[in-house]
Amino acid sequence: MPEKTYLQAISDGLRQEMRRDQRVFVLGEDVGVYGGAFKVTLGFQEEFGPWRVIDMPLSETAIVAGATGCALMGLRPVAEMQFADFVSCAWDHLVTVAAKQRYRAGTPIPIVLRLPSGGGFSGGPFHSQNPESTFAHIPGLKIVCPATPEDAKGLLVSAIEDPNPVLFFEHKHLYRRIKGEVPDERYATPLGKARVHRPGDDVTVVTWGAMVYTAQSAAEKLEADGVSVEVLDLRTLIPWDREAVLASARRTSKVLVLHEDTKTGGFGAEIAATIAEEAFEHLDGPVRRIAAPDAPVPFSPPLEKAYIPQVDDVVAGLRALAAY
Repeated sequence: MPEKTYLQAISDGLRQEMRRDQRVFVLGEDVGVYGGAFKVTLGFQEEFGPWRVIDMPLSETAIVAGATGCALMGLRPVAEMQFADFVSCAWDHLVTVAAKQRYRAGTPIPIVLRLPSGGGFSGGPFHSQNPESTFAHIPGLKIVCPATPEDAKGLLVSAIEDPNPVLFFEHKHLYRRIKGEVPDERYATPLGKARVHRPGDDVTVVTWGAMVYTAQSAAEKLEADGVSVEVLDLRTLIPWDREAVLASARRTSKVLVLHEDTKTGGFGAEIAATIAEEAFEHLDGPVRRIAAPDAPVPFSPPLEKAYIPQVDDVVAGLRALAAY
């Protein structure tokens, strides 16, 4: 099985779906000649032509509104935001129209928004956010946050097949840093199914995206202390795999929720509340959260490092929870 980067896996999945289904097309700023801000669609316009790989003006509102209209007419658009931060410019069309249309009229809206998100490269407050919890609160939208190259391809295929609007958060820090085996053939990874990234018996870490690797490094350090840490990768936040989280919580009796998004109102709060409601009697300690502070993402590299949860932060949290 060939080894590919996270970015190559996304590009391969998108290319395969465009070859398979003529209704799938790409639109966004610089996705054509330039190949996209991060080169995911490099060479696509040469293969599929300018009518299926459409360079759009600097207007996220026009991109999402155009995608929604095309979906209403039976097409399957995949829209790229250069940075996830700017999807807020298209809030009205995404939240008021696309998310509600199937409920209002029964009309499928099969659009995918590809959203490069996350920090780690000193991009500052306009290019580094993780706004997944903002949209997880909106009924009608699905939220996908892959961590591995294999999942990035398989979940993108499922997102394109889905009849609902799907927000596909691609962590920029993983694009060229993470490699893994990815099947060449087409496959779909189902939405709403978590994955055990690292099995363990004493403490569970529930996380997603780039934080999967932070949790993995912390778990490896705790192994020397004799603490066995299970890392559960949610893969998708809407729908999210409650049964997998609850089963792990009941087995280990201690849970830490880790995410790069800010803490207040973050999706970790939803997970912690669900565990408290449905698995309280199985717990041997409080459900703890490690997340970014409630502040914009700093430009300064030292400040950004202090902002994004680090391995040592997770190690300290796990040690405290293990000793509780």
